[in-house]
Amino acid sequence: MLRFSRMQLFVPAVMTLSALCAAPLAAQQPAKAPAPGRFIQPDPIDFNDNTGWTQIFDGKTLNGWDGPSDVWHVEDGSIVGVSSNEHPSGTTNIIWRGGEPGNFMLKLEIKLEGTGANGGIQYRSAIAPPIHREIPPERLAQMTEEQKQRFKQGQELAQKHAKWNLTGYQGDFDYNNRYTGQLYEQDSPRGIIAWRGQVVETQSGKNPRLLATLGSSDELKSFIKPGEWNQFEIIADGHTLTHIVNGHVMAILVDNDPKFFRAKGVLAFEIEGPGDVKISHRNVWLKKLP
Repeated sequence: MLRFSRMQLFVPAVMTLSALCAAPLAAQQPAKAPAPGRFIQPDPIDFNDNTGWTQIFDGKTLNGWDGPSDVWHVEDGSIVGVSSNEHPSGTTNIIWRGGEPGNFMLKLEIKLEGTGANGGIQYRSAIAPPIHREIPPERLAQMTEEQKQRFKQGQELAQKHAKWNLTGYQGDFDYNNRYTGQLYEQDSPRGIIAWRGQVVETQSGKNPRLLATLGSSDELKSFIKPGEWNQFEIIADGHTLTHIVNGHVMAILVDNDPKFFRAKGVLAFEIEGPGDVKISHRNVWLKKLP
C-alpha cells in the first residue's frame, strides 16, 4: 500500500490553496502604468516644404499683382523692382490683389542689389494718401541744391504713385542690413516699433515696452547674406507679429495698442532708392491661419 506522510499531504494542499487565493487577487491588481512618453525634437527647418501653402506668384507673370509698370516687372522667375538716378522709383509698392489676409504665414526669398537699396514686405496694410513732408527752415538752409532737388523729386513721385501708397506693418530689408528684420510701420507716427533683436509690446497711450531680447542686433545681422538670396518669413497671428530671416527670429511685436493695431490688410513689396537699385522676390508662398 502506498503511504504518504502528513507533510507530503499538507504541502500540496497549501500550495493549491495559495494558488486559488492568489488568482482573484491577481485579477484585482491594477494594470501597470504605461512607460512615460518619449520627448522628441521637432523636425528640422525645411523652407522648401510647401505642404498646406498657396503660391501667390506664378513665377512668370504679374497676374494678381498691381504696381507701377515702370518700376516692377518679372525677370528670371522673380518679381523685380528697379530704380536709378536717371529713372528713380521713389518709395512705392507692388500690391497683391488676392485678398486681405489677417492671420497667416508668409515666406519668400528676397535679394537686394545696389548699396542704396531699401525695401520691405508690407502686410496688414491699407492704401493711404502720401504724407506731405515739410523740411524745417534750419535744416533746409543746410541742404545742398542736389539734396533739395532730390527731396522735391521724391514728393512728386509720391503723388505720381499715390494709388499704391500704403500704411501698415512692414518687414524691413536694406542692402547694408542696418534695418533688415525689424518691424517698421510705414507712413505712421510709430515708425520703427520693434528693432532687430527685440520683443516689444505696445499699449494704448504708452511708450512701447521691451519684453525680451532675441540677441544683439550685430549678432543677428551675421545671419543675413548681403547681395544674395535671403529667406524671409512673417507670422501674423492675432496681436503677435514675428519676423524670421534665414531661420533666425529677428523681431517680435505684441501690438496691443487699439489705435494702431491692424487685424488684416493687403500684402505688398516696397522699393525705395537712392541710386541704382534692384530688389528681387521669388518663391512667394502664403498659408492662412485660423
